[in-house]
Amino acid sequence: MNNFQREYSISNAHVGRDFEQIAFNYFNSHNIILNKSVSIPVGINKVKKYHIFDLGNATDFPKLIIECKSHKWTSSGNVPSAKLTVWNEAMYYFFLAPMEYRKIFFILKDYCKKRSETLGEYYIRTYRHMIPEDVEIMEYDSETELVRQLNI
Repeated sequence: MNNFQREYSISNAHVGRDFEQIAFNYFNSHNIILNKSVSIPVGINKVKKYHIFDLGNATDFPKLIIECKSHKWTSSGNVPSAKLTVWNEAMYYFFLAPMEYRKIFFILKDYCKKRSETLGEYYIRTYRHMIPEDVEIMEYDSETELVRQLNI
């Protein structure tokens, strides 16, 4: 049986919640006030359905929604294809979200020596056609605690 749980973690759900807290703290330190689990209406036509984004602010200006992902390359340096499908799903929800929202995809920096690039760089290079133009991709380096915007 394969175990896809993150090494040294209680569960992958805990890893995700911990990373959301890192993002929350990062934006708070830059005087951006956020709420957790922000629900906004999304949809293609007049019919909308509420989707919950990890972080955001749906009441103050500027309105903001953030999805957080702390995915990594596989242990052998291969592409985590199923996880990138989740990233594509996040891009679709950003695409469906109202235009007045600032949209941020906050990801963990994970560098692959075998490929000489981070997972975020790989995603932008291979899935650029799936990324809406108004989505900012920010990569968090857990070693330096610095953030860089990838898709400038």
